[in-house]
Amino acid sequence: MAGTCKDVPTARSDVPFQVPAASSPTLNFPWKMAFLTGLLAIAVGLVAFSESKPLEARAAVSASNAHTSLTLIYQNNLNASDDKNHVGALILDPVPESKAAAACAALNEKLLPKSTLQKYKTDFTQALSYQDYADYSDSSDGYFIEGGTVSAANTLKFSSQSAHHRQKLPVLCTQSANNASLSAGPASGSTVTVSAGSNSFVGYRNQKSFRFLGIPYADTPKRFKYSSIYSQKGQTIQATAYGSQCAQAGSGSENCLFLNIQTPYIPKAGSKSKLRPVLFWIHGGGFTGGSGADSLSDGGNLASREDVVVVSINYRLSTLGFLAIPGTDITGNYGIADQIVALDWVIANIAAFGGDSKKITIAGESAGAGSVRTLLGSPKAIGKFQGAVAMSNLGGGVTLGLSGDYGTTYSSYYTIAQSYAVAGTQIFQAAGCNSSDLTTEIDCLDQVDALKLVGLPTVARYVVQDGKYVNTEELIVSKKNGSTAHVPVIFGNTRDDGSSFSTYPKSPIANHSQGLQEALGINSTWAQKIIDSGLFPLVNTGNLTLDSFNVSARIATDKTFRCVDQATVYAGTVSGAFPRAYYYQFERTINGYDPNNLGQPKDNNPENPYFRFHGADMPWLFGTLSTIREPQDLWSVQVVSGYFASFVKSGQPNQDQEYLQIRGYAKNIEAERKTGPWQQVRGLSGDIRHLDWLPKEGGFVDVEQSIASLGRVTQVTLSNLHNTIYLPTNPSQLPSLHCLSNNTSPLPQHLLTLLIPPLQLLHLRRQSLDDNILQPIDNSQLLAQAPVAAKPFFQLLNFDAKVVGELLADAGSGLAGLLDDAEDLEFADELLDD
Repeated sequence: MAGTCKDVPTARSDVPFQVPAASSPTLNFPWKMAFLTGLLAIAVGLVAFSESKPLEARAAVSASNAHTSLTLIYQNNLNASDDKNHVGALILDPVPESKAAAACAALNEKLLPKSTLQKYKTDFTQALSYQDYADYSDSSDGYFIEGGTVSAANTLKFSSQSAHHRQKLPVLCTQSANNASLSAGPASGSTVTVSAGSNSFVGYRNQKSFRFLGIPYADTPKRFKYSSIYSQKGQTIQATAYGSQCAQAGSGSENCLFLNIQTPYIPKAGSKSKLRPVLFWIHGGGFTGGSGADSLSDGGNLASREDVVVVSINYRLSTLGFLAIPGTDITGNYGIADQIVALDWVIANIAAFGGDSKKITIAGESAGAGSVRTLLGSPKAIGKFQGAVAMSNLGGGVTLGLSGDYGTTYSSYYTIAQSYAVAGTQIFQAAGCNSSDLTTEIDCLDQVDALKLVGLPTVARYVVQDGKYVNTEELIVSKKNGSTAHVPVIFGNTRDDGSSFSTYPKSPIANHSQGLQEALGINSTWAQKIIDSGLFPLVNTGNLTLDSFNVSARIATDKTFRCVDQATVYAGTVSGAFPRAYYYQFERTINGYDPNNLGQPKDNNPENPYFRFHGADMPWLFGTLSTIREPQDLWSVQVVSGYFASFVKSGQPNQDQEYLQIRGYAKNIEAERKTGPWQQVRGLSGDIRHLDWLPKEGGFVDVEQSIASLGRVTQVTLSNLHNTIYLPTNPSQLPSLHCLSNNTSPLPQHLLTLLIPPLQLLHLRRQSLDDNILQPIDNSQLLAQAPVAAKPFFQLLNFDAKVVGELLADAGSGLAGLLDDAEDLEFADELLDD
C-alpha cells in the first residue's frame, strides 16, 4: 500500500559549491611561500605544513580546537533532496589578517571566496545574522574572507582587506565536507580532535555538524554489575564510527556502553563560553532492543538547524540490563543505571563539545519515554537534567477482563520479587542453569553466551523497585515533595499508538464484537460492554474488519498511552510537581511500528486515511524525514522540530519570533501567526497541541472514553463509588497510577488522580492552603458534601442521569460547612484553572 512520493521541488536551481581547484590565485603558493605559511601555522599552534609540497598535495591532518573555537554554519531546511543546493562554512576565532589563511589551512580548508557568499547570499545573510543575534560574533566589523571581509545585518556587506589589516577578526573558511550521508564516514581532511576528561577524541565533520561517534562513557562492566564512568586517561579515542549496540536478539555485545554527539560548535580548549543546550536522547525498543545509532534519531539535522548539541546513548538491554533476583546483589535496573552514568559523563565532558551541562533535556520514545519517566523519579538522576520529553510512554491498560497489559510495567514498577516471578526461574531453565542452589544457578548464568541469553523465549525487561535507582511504585505527580524532578515536561502520543499493539484479524470478521475480541484479546462479554457503552462508535466505511480495528486501535491508544500520560501532566500541573507541562498528539506521521502490515495511506497521500503508528514521530523531532510525500510534510517537520528545540533551549516550546525572522524560518512564523502558541496544560480540559500542518490547539483527547469506560462498562453505581474513592489522611498516600485498572475496582486509581484535585478544591477553605499543598478531607463526607459545583466532574464519569441526580440530592447543605461563600468557590475554581 505504501509508495514513494517524488521529492518536493525546490525553487533553487544552483549547483553545490565546489572547493576551488589548485589554480586559485590566492592559494597556489610556490614552495617558499608554503614553507613560510607552515611556520606561521606552527607559531599559532594549529598545525605544521610540509616545506616541500604545495598545499593541495599535502596529507590531510586532523584539525584541533587547541587555539580556536570551531563553528559550523549551514542553513538547513531539513529537505535532504535540497542539500545539493546549499553550502556551509566554518567560523574561527579572531586572528590578524596575516594569519587568516593559515587558520583555514589548519582545517584543510581555505578562506571563503566572495563569489560563494554572493552565490548563496540568502543562506549566508541568515546564518551570519544569527551569529550576531545569539551574541556569538566576536566583532562588529565582520569576518575575514578571501580578499577582504564580510559582515551581515539585513544583507551581506563586503570590504577590502586593507581597511582591516591591523584588526583581529573572526575567520570564515570553506566547508568542503559536503557529504551528509550517515553511512559515508569522514571525508579526507574532515577529522577534528577534541580533548576532554584527560583524553582526546577524534571525530569529524560532515555537511551539517561535527560528529563524535562511539565514545565510551563507562568502563565495560561485569555482567549483572552496575557500570561506572569511563576511567581510562591519556587515551586517543577514534570517534568516527558507532560502537557496538548492546546485546539483543541476534546481534550486539556486552562491550556496548557508548554515546554519540552531534554539535554545531566546538569551543576553544578550556573555554566554557557560548555553550549550547543539550538534548540527551534515550532510544526505545521495549528495553530489549535498539541503539543510539538509529538513523531516525540522528542529531545532525537538529544540531545544525536549531543550534543545539544532541547526545544519543546505548544502555544494557533485556536480561543483561534488567534481571533482578530476590535475596541477592543482582537487583536489576542496570540499563537505567547506565543511562545515569551516561548523564554523569555528559555533565563532566560535554562542555568540550560545545554543550552546556546546566541545560540538559532528557528525551526518549516508547521504552525511552519510560526511561525518562523513571529518571524523573530516580533519586540518582534528579538534579542532573533541566527538562524532560516523553514520547509515547506506555502504562496502565489492565482492564476489560485482562489480567495484564504489555504497557503497564513501563509506568508501574514491579518489586524485585514480582519481576523474578515473571522473568526469573524461566530464564534459568531456558538457559540450562537448573540447580537446587541459587548461587550455582547464577554462576552458570554468568557463563552463558550473551546473545543466547538475550535470545531466550523469556527475558527480563522490567524496571524494578530496587531501593536505590527506583524507590517508588510509580512516579509521584500527585504532590510536590521533592521525589519527582521539578522540571518542565512534554508528554504526548501519536494518534494511533495503540494500533501497533492491537492484532488485525487474519480473516474478515462476521460482526463488530468478533473484531474487538480478536484485536484486543478480550472475551465476548467485554466486547459487548464496549459496544453498549456507545463511547466508541463504529464508523462504516464498508469494510467491517477495518472499521472494527479502528475502534480497537482507539481503545488500545486510550488505555495504554493517552490515559496514563494525560493524567500525568494534569496531576503534575495541579499539584505543582511540574513547573510547566505540555502535551501533544501527532496527527501527521510516516511509517512507524507496523506489525500488522497495514501500510501507508493510499497513493502515499497523507490526505487519505492512515494509521499514525507507534514510533512514527521521531523524524519530526530530529528533522530526519527521508521521504516527503507533499510540501506539508516538510513544513510540519520544520515547525515541530522547532517546538522541541525551543523546549530544549528554554523549557517551553514556542520559538522567539525575532529568532525565526533572522533565521528565515518562514513556515514556523506562519504556523505561529495562524495557530497561536502551544499552550501549557492548565486544567482538566487539557491543552494539547495537535501536531500537523497546520498545528492546532485542543483539549485532552478521549477523557470521557478513558474515564467513562469504567463508568458504563463496569456499571459504576452510587454505592460502590462511595466505597471506591480514597482520600487518605496522608497526602503521600494518594492513589497510585493505574489507568483503567483491574476489573475489581469500579473506578481505577489512575483516574482518581485526575479527579481528586478538583474534588478536593471544592472542599477547601482559603486558609487551608499551605504553599499549594492540598489538605485531605474525610472520605465519608465526600459525596454528601459534593455540591452542584462538582457536577462537571461527575459528568466526566458519564454516570447516567439517575446517578447524578442521587449525588446532587445527597449534597444537601454540606457545602455551607466547607465553603464560606461563593467567593471561596470562585477561588477554588481559579486554582483549578491555574
